[in-house]
Amino acid sequence: MIVVDIMSLHVLALCCYVVRFLRVVTLYKLWNYLLLRIGFYWSRLVGRPVQLGLPAFLSAEPTTVCNLKCPECPSGLRAFTRPTGTMDMPMFENLIGQTHRHLFYLILYFQGEPYLNPNFSRMVTLARRKKVFTATSTNGHYLTERYARLTVESGLDELIISLDGTDQATYSHYRRGGDLNKVLNGIRTLVRVRNEMGVCHPFINLQFIVMRQNEHQVGAFRKLARDLGVDRAVLKSAQIYSETDQNQLLPSDSTHARYEQHDDGSLSRLKPLRNRCWRMWNGAVVTWDGRMVPCCYDKDADHQMGRIDQAPLKTIWQGDAYSKFRQQILTDRSQIEICRNCGE
Repeated sequence: MIVVDIMSLHVLALCCYVVRFLRVVTLYKLWNYLLLRIGFYWSRLVGRPVQLGLPAFLSAEPTTVCNLKCPECPSGLRAFTRPTGTMDMPMFENLIGQTHRHLFYLILYFQGEPYLNPNFSRMVTLARRKKVFTATSTNGHYLTERYARLTVESGLDELIISLDGTDQATYSHYRRGGDLNKVLNGIRTLVRVRNEMGVCHPFINLQFIVMRQNEHQVGAFRKLARDLGVDRAVLKSAQIYSETDQNQLLPSDSTHARYEQHDDGSLSRLKPLRNRCWRMWNGAVVTWDGRMVPCCYDKDADHQMGRIDQAPLKTIWQGDAYSKFRQQILTDRSQIEICRNCGE
């Protein structure tokens, strides 16, 4: 998904967000980030991959399990070709132990619903103790009183909640099996608990994927976000995989789309696909069972770079598989299937 519009609702919450992020910053992390930037620009200049630092941003997958059946999601479709399961604490401890010195930002999400991992709050607490900024993305169905308090107490810095409709019929068109009222009540509970505990975390991002069936509710979504008391409302564009998706998901308003539709019905990206990708130089994704893959577009781990339970993350990051993948990015990115539909 690509962000097409952001509406910040609370300046104080945004300031708190920035302060919490600055608290995880160290001189070593800044130096490492500078090395990543130098390596990225030098690679583009010489046309070959140069990797000078270690990942500053990571996604870790708590679980592939999900309670919903969203039609564009491998978790929702139960259509993974890779093994499915839930990350255990030893795997997560291994990941944090290897990365916390150079890691700025960790999003505990890839596929699945993070709150279905019984160790989720423990994972957040551990990462925060190691001075890593933490975030996650949820469909919002598990924000009960208990989990709202655990979320705040864990120290989670940012919570992204997907809400793709302002009435049940529209919402469930994509979030199949979902209950809009349950999500809205969960958001209200979290906001109340956060206020009762006198803290400003987690920063609550309410996310709305603009699709054909819900684009008429963009204004209502913004109003709902204000009424709920969240900190930010985000509009994102839908990703189109097929002609069926095009007919069902592509919004008529081009300002909310990442594609241009031609007279013959075909689509083309609004932004050209360039032979570069900052993501490949600054971050990666680790699946529930330790597979390291290049980015969140590789949902089935087709481009496995290594496994952190079999080799050090540093070795994988600087290894031959990653080097060859980055070289293909610099040479002809269009030959990599997961890149063709990417907004980077």
